[in-house]
Parts: sequence; C-alpha cells; structure tokens
Amino acid sequence: MSSSSRPAQRLLWAQTVLADPALQLHSASSDASFRSYWRGESGGRTWIVMDAPPDKEDTGPWLAMAKRLTDAGLNAPAVRAVDADRGFVLMSDLGTRLFLPELDEGTVDTLYGQALDALLRMQTRLPCDDLPPYDEARLVAEMELMPTWFFERHLGFTPGCEQWDVIESAFRALVDAATAQTAVFVHRDYHSRNLLIGESGDPGILDFQDAVRGPMTYDLVSLLRDCYIEWPQARVEAWVEGYRQRAEAAGLRTGDAARFLRAFDLMGLQRHLKVLGIFCRLYYRDAKAGYLNDLPLVWKYTREVGRRHPETAALIALIEQAIGDRDIRLPSA
Repeated sequence: MSSSSRPAQRLLWAQTVLADPALQLHSASSDASFRSYWRGESGGRTWIVMDAPPDKEDTGPWLAMAKRLTDAGLNAPAVRAVDADRGFVLMSDLGTRLFLPELDEGTVDTLYGQALDALLRMQTRLPCDDLPPYDEARLVAEMELMPTWFFERHLGFTPGCEQWDVIESAFRALVDAATAQTAVFVHRDYHSRNLLIGESGDPGILDFQDAVRGPMTYDLVSLLRDCYIEWPQARVEAWVEGYRQRAEAAGLRTGDAARFLRAFDLMGLQRHLKVLGIFCRLYYRDAKAGYLNDLPLVWKYTREVGRRHPETAALIALIEQAIGDRDIRLPSA
C-alpha cells in the first residue's frame, strides 16, 4: 500500500467496519511515534481510528495493554475492530479534554488525585510478571540518548575519557537506585498529555503500549515532575508522601519517607536525562517541531535534582559546562 493511498484506505476501512459510507475522519492527534489518531461520528457516537503503519509500528503491544487495563477496570479505550496487517484499530473515544490545558491551581488537586487513584490501581491490580523488565540494560540504553542526542547532536559537545567516567558513575548510581525499588506495572509515559478528563472522574489513559515491569516511582515522577508543566517542590513532595502512605497501606513495599523521596528523585533524574536525548532526537531525526522548546523545563528538573544528590552532582556540572551560556531551545546548525 503506497503512502499516498493510506488516508483513503483508512477511511474506507472505518466506513466498512461501522457500515457507514457517510463517515468522515478528522485528525484527533498524533504522538511522538509514527501513530496518528482520527475521529469520526457514526451511530450517534464518536469513534477513534488509530493508524499505526505496520512497517513502523506494531499494534500488538498496544492491543495487549489496552485489554489488560480495561480488564482491570481502568479507563482505557475499548477496541471495536482491528486490521493488524494494515495497522488500523477502531476504538471507543475517551474524549478531547487532556489534563494539560486544564491543569491550574484550582483543578490540579482534583485531577492529580484522580490520576494517583488510577496509578495505585495500576500498581496493585495489573499483573506484570510477564512484561519486559525495566532492567539495567534498558535503563542505561535510555540514558545514553542524552550524550548521543543532547550532547553530541544538539550541543556539539563530545565527552572525553574522564568526562565519560563522570557520566558512567552517575548512570551506575541511577540504575542501582531504580532496580532497588519494588517492581510494579509501569506505564512509562504517565503524564498530562496522556491522561484525559473522564466523565466519571476516572481518567482516560493513553499511550500505554510500552508498559514494563519496573520501579514503582517511575510513573509517579512522570506525573508529578511532568516535562510539560511544573509545580512547586513542596507541593510535589506532599503528593509523593501521600501516595507513599497509600501504596504502603495497599501492600506495596515503599521504605520510609526519606528513602522513598530519594528513590523518586533519582528515578526522575534517570527519566529526565533520557528525555533530554529524546526531545533532541524527535527534532533532528524525526522532524517533530516544538520539542526543543520543552528542553528548559526538563533541564531545570535535571539540574535541581542532580545537584541535591552527591552521586550525580558531577554530572550536572559537566552538563552545565557543555551548555555554557547558550539557549538550549535553539537548534544546532
């Protein structure tokens, strides 16, 4: 199937599945992968078509995780039809109200409360023993995106041997902290651009196909130190401790408050180092405009948290040296 015919193929497939030749599709959203989403109205309700080109995306993990979530009573899309060979999925529409544009001082406690309720259900109800482990190899491979894409491609900075020692020492500390945590179901992208406001107060959950078995603070820090919106440190720490107490009461091993907060900090640092690389890769490799504008907040998290912990302070100094006085939102030549 040629790329030029794909929109027509997508529309015809949806019209056929819904038995509605008058159906029209309009762009609903796209994400950082090659998937796109299309909305259409038929039979008095709206539907979403996911278009995942099979040479670039595998719908299998998405379908498996959608079933796992809905089977556990979580608010994920319900699948109506699948064409795996062509990469089309027809699903229920969870709505258009993403968390991000509706988060403010007046709504955040309610919306984050709902998201934390759903997260606790994910971590206590969803089986994960069969999922890929968020192990050392995966954690390190993610962090290595930072020197490859942020240092070398974006900043034009190539670390020397002694500087690599600093990088690897910090990576080692972050891996050790992550793998020491209680292992649970990890969504891996649990934040305000992947959560929808649900009519019943149960947030709609998107972009869950890369779920793994891994550290229990990963999704928590994705939500509370979101790469697209920032909250005061004291408020974040209060949310973290409230969640820790609930998780401990639900049977998850968390350790004491100080230990859990340290694990949360270092897990966030691992994630934000990765994201520095991912946002640059999305711009330079995938021509995804806009992600460089999100680098300053991610760097702010990285710098502030990394400085607080002696295991990572030298890495932060190295990144500061590499950045110098440049505006990291500006692309390299």
